[in-house]
Amino acid sequence: MPSNGLADEEDVARRVAELLDGRTIATAESCTAGRVAAVLACVEKAADFLRGGLVAYQDEIKRDLLGVTAESVLSLDAAREMATGARRLFGADVAVSTTGVAGGESQEGTPPGTVYIATAVRDRVAATEHRFRGSPEEVCDQARHQALLDLISAMSDGGQRPRDRLTGHTQGYRRDTTHPHEE
Repeated sequence: MPSNGLADEEDVARRVAELLDGRTIATAESCTAGRVAAVLACVEKAADFLRGGLVAYQDEIKRDLLGVTAESVLSLDAAREMATGARRLFGADVAVSTTGVAGGESQEGTPPGTVYIATAVRDRVAATEHRFRGSPEEVCDQARHQALLDLISAMSDGGQRPRDRLTGHTQGYRRDTTHPHEE
């Protein structure tokens, strides 16, 4: 395996693609700067499921293109709004977003290594806060990996509301960081 861990990431990305099961995905990334979209694009037949990705590094891009209205773009609410905005912007069934501070100084009271990741699957948007250690590059790589794991969780039985096998409708499921999808 290469020292950068990409072989493992590609395995995780392939699992995401399998779980999409005909659905499409989009990304909205700030601190990871396209890393999530890049690893998904390396999966065989990515054109069948990857609608696109937006690197929204600047605040005004998050607000103007993704519809972020949260007071801080470094928050769980902003991550949720970015994921929702990516679904809308790209017309995707599933979306993932990342925003945070990879390194350097604290920003808006958010310490370096703090990353907010959100997934939007069906009518649910879930967001999590993570604290990673290491250089900015290491933080970004850890955030990319966590975003893929969060997607797997959101699309698998353990992280998604179970579907009734006869009707296809979802049953009740809620986590503290999960909110109804609003567009």
